[in-house]
Amino acid sequence: MQHLQRDIQRCPRVAVYGTLKQGCHNHYWLEGAERIGLDHLTTLTLYDLGPYPGAKAEASTGSVVEVYTINAEQLALLDQLEGYFAHAPRQGLYNRAIFSTQHGEAWCYLYNAETKHEARIENGEW
Repeated sequence: MQHLQRDIQRCPRVAVYGTLKQGCHNHYWLEGAERIGLDHLTTLTLYDLGPYPGAKAEASTGSVVEVYTINAEQLALLDQLEGYFAHAPRQGLYNRAIFSTQHGEAWCYLYNAETKHEARIENGEW
């Protein structure tokens, strides 16, 4: 839990782009988080993985994200949902990295697997 405390002190926000967005089926994981706005990140590319999208840190025309203020408990829950392993970030389904948004720096979950056969979401919104 100590790494989560450091992570949340370093960056108390998360940028979401898929099933965690308002109106989507996993949004309840952000219960109690404060939505502070939208942004279009040109440093993020979305891929269609079927039931959910995956993001890569690649240049794009802009991927739509919702930015939320969160706490350490919420970050831990999101890590669990996204299959992120703090002790081995490259071995989980997703890794996380900090991206600059117009609302400040925010954690964003990046898909670890290759995306050679997945379609790019060109309009940036899943």
